[in-house]
Amino acid sequence: MSETALIHSFQARQLWHDAGWRGDVAFAVDDRGRITQAQGGTPQYLDGWVLPGMPNLHSHAFQRAMAGLAERRGPSDDSFWTWRETMYAFAACIDPDTLQAIAAQLYVEMLKAGYTQVCEFHYLHHRPDATPYAQPEAMSLALIEAAREAGIALTLLPVLYMSGGFDGRPLSPRQRRFGHDVDSYLRLLTTLRKLESEDLRVGVALHSLRAIPEQAWRGVVEHDALKTGPVHIHIAEQIGEVQDCLATRGARPVEWLFDHASIDKRWCLVHATHLTESETAQIARSGAVAGLCPTTEANLGDGLFPLARYLDANGVIGIGSDSHISISPVEELRWLEYGQRLNTRHRNVAARHAGESVGETLWRAALRGGAQAADLPIGTLGEGARADLIVLDQDSPLLAARDSRSAMDSFLFAGNAPMVRNVMAGGKWVVRDFQHRDEARIAARYRSAVERLART
Repeated sequence: MSETALIHSFQARQLWHDAGWRGDVAFAVDDRGRITQAQGGTPQYLDGWVLPGMPNLHSHAFQRAMAGLAERRGPSDDSFWTWRETMYAFAACIDPDTLQAIAAQLYVEMLKAGYTQVCEFHYLHHRPDATPYAQPEAMSLALIEAAREAGIALTLLPVLYMSGGFDGRPLSPRQRRFGHDVDSYLRLLTTLRKLESEDLRVGVALHSLRAIPEQAWRGVVEHDALKTGPVHIHIAEQIGEVQDCLATRGARPVEWLFDHASIDKRWCLVHATHLTESETAQIARSGAVAGLCPTTEANLGDGLFPLARYLDANGVIGIGSDSHISISPVEELRWLEYGQRLNTRHRNVAARHAGESVGETLWRAALRGGAQAADLPIGTLGEGARADLIVLDQDSPLLAARDSRSAMDSFLFAGNAPMVRNVMAGGKWVVRDFQHRDEARIAARYRSAVERLART
């Protein structure tokens, strides 16, 4: 490191490490926004519980602006598939400026909640009539700029979306703006990867098995572009998806995926809700991340992931806010646990051994899996990691008289009052005293954008 590099030193009253809380810990941040052992100047004292920021491994940013608009019962039984039609109609109104306004507001809300990184599963590529923008990557650039404005690390996952079902049918009119052939998709990926930086990683997203024709699959997954970096895919989210895959391909989605691709720790299998015991064990053995989005999965009526069996097999999990009907790592982890309690009629399900803390178990696991899915040096406050941290409010009544054995569980299970007081992302304070550094401007632009959407 250069002798002239600027070092910011800190002293934390309580700092979270992989093994739990440590008291009175010194650390420093260099001018690249990375944790370093070097020290410089008088340390700033952080009088609160200091944790690594949480990665958000699954986001569809534009859907934040439709939260609450799909909660009125339709003429028949509602499901994921009826919700999807509402979402398609909403997506048809989004252009790059609107997307940037929505995404920036979303990313501010994420930071204030304790997320310091987001994996953006981005399939809204073209104009509503499916013609490319003059700059084909315009929608992707809107997301990159929104993340820069907010100050959040971004793993951008442009989506390959080719067909409308397992039978290889063409994309429907509402889906066509999502679509690419393989060559145009690879051109987009190449263009975006040239923009990678300390705060931006570009990976690959395959929308789902139903969106990649069987005859194209091998050429896609064996392409050089997919041999490095993270690969994310929606899989086994809905019973209907499992049934359709069985009917057309003779296998369940996860079963078919493992038979037709080399799944390893670079992969993130989003949802993976409907699994057999053997599929659960197979994902765990592979080292892939199970990307769980409990609030969205509950909102859409997806079902419950087999958490206990998967954790017992040493499986890797991470969390995402997906459709953004909630933006809170606390709520995702709380409902991940609560769903298991309702399903099994037992308590403290995620803690697999006597004496273990549910909160610590879940936070630690989601940090690990989120960092793996994002392919960024995050999720820890160790040497060389991105300086992403959150400081809990030392004045919160909900943390009164809590010690290192109870602080994390109180953070996750004591209520809904905001406890994230300060947030550092990439070595910069982006939230101080519960306020984002550019909150008012970004919120005003967001309100204007959604008001325009309401008139369309």
